[in-house]
Amino acid sequence: MKTDLIEIFQTIRAAMQPYETLGFNSRINSDKDYDLWSDKNVVLLGKQRNEIYFAGLKIMKSSVTLHFMLIYTNPEIKELLHPDLLKLLKGKSCFHFKKLDETLMEQIAQALDIGYKTYKQNEWV
Repeated sequence: MKTDLIEIFQTIRAAMQPYETLGFNSRINSDKDYDLWSDKNVVLLGKQRNEIYFAGLKIMKSSVTLHFMLIYTNPEIKELLHPDLLKLLKGKSCFHFKKLDETLMEQIAQALDIGYKTYKQNEWV
């Protein structure tokens, strides 16, 4: 079980980084902040956009946050996510992690995979 925020951040970031080879770009990649974007022209929530946010990771004062845009744009996706992961959801699309084990990391990886497949299916990436 990982409880060090830097270690939690690095572990989740390592799971996110392979998506850079699948069409996403990282605009911020520092010791405390990491994000992924798709630079594609899309219509999202009724608005024309030339980019779309996929996910972002940040070390905060007492937790590591994972902002997962798919939950905001497609709330029904929550039904596909593990209930234990959903317990860590604060607000509309932000997960807060204070500890991380293998099981939770698998749930995060599954959520990212669902996100990628949804973006691909919608031609957002």
